[in-house]
Amino acid sequence: MKLFQFFKNVSREMKKVSWPNGRELTSYTITVISTVAFVAVFFALIDLGITQFLNAFFE
Repeated sequence: MKLFQFFKNVSREMKKVSWPNGRELTSYTITVISTVAFVAVFFALIDLGITQFLNAFFE
């Protein structure tokens, strides 16, 4: 019985959610993908720099 009440409450709360429209969703998606790409490139460059430094230092 508690499980049924839980899903009933979930359904009630989901009706209160303000969902983004198509334009907002596209904007948010582009923002997230560009941020992830920037962070990935940033850490790849840092990793490359550290690797080059250590290779030059220990060889």
